[in-house]
Amino acid sequence: MIRTTVSRAARIALIGSTLATAGLAANAADLNIANLTSQDQFRLLSKDLGSTLSYKGLVPAESLGIIGFDVGVGLTATKLKNADVFKAATSGASSLKTLPLTSLRAHKGLPFNVDLGLAVSTVPSTNIRNTAGEIRWAFVPGGIAMPALAVRASGSFLSGVDNLKLRTTGVDLSISKGFLMVTPYAGIGTVSVKSTPDAGGLKVEKFSQSKVFGGVNVNLGLANLAVETDKTGDATSYGLKVGFRF
Repeated sequence: MIRTTVSRAARIALIGSTLATAGLAANAADLNIANLTSQDQFRLLSKDLGSTLSYKGLVPAESLGIIGFDVGVGLTATKLKNADVFKAATSGASSLKTLPLTSLRAHKGLPFNVDLGLAVSTVPSTNIRNTAGEIRWAFVPGGIAMPALAVRASGSFLSGVDNLKLRTTGVDLSISKGFLMVTPYAGIGTVSVKSTPDAGGLKVEKFSQSKVFGGVNVNLGLANLAVETDKTGDATSYGLKVGFRF
């Protein structure tokens, strides 16, 4: 299972990276919900954006400790369930079926097994910007024989799209257990989405989506690698993070 998660996440992340690089050279595919013609289209778009932009930690459940930190660059690639609606919202400029989200990420350990995390992200060659964060408490810190258990509260907000405000909030429970330099982890939770339009008589959409995720963190000392698979709602995301964790 661990090998499958690593292989699939790395493969999809590589595809997303290629798409992101190609997108930088293409014309901008800016999102404009005034291009949508119905409330149903807006709801489907909001579901895909909620799945794409909701917070994904790319970290195990265990706390970093009071002097610990984790910094890196990340890429998530989300397979859109309604790619035709996203295309319509970009006036046909985007034909992407997998949406890449590149990010700068940081986590800092605090006392009492509490960690804070922040991710600042963008979808290349679009006007989509996203800021997300978490507060996580490892109420069971884990040890040689005991896995770590953590509860997390998270949130995100979209910026850059003039006629759309989209916010997500999430809670989840995760478990992880380290084996030498490898720490597999998994979790379940829920994500609430509020999508507020300012165009075409569209109405606010509010809904919740279930969340399941799993990944592997590999700490090589001078470098740290994390891969993660996440399914929020109907859309599946694959994530890759490279950085440092101490």
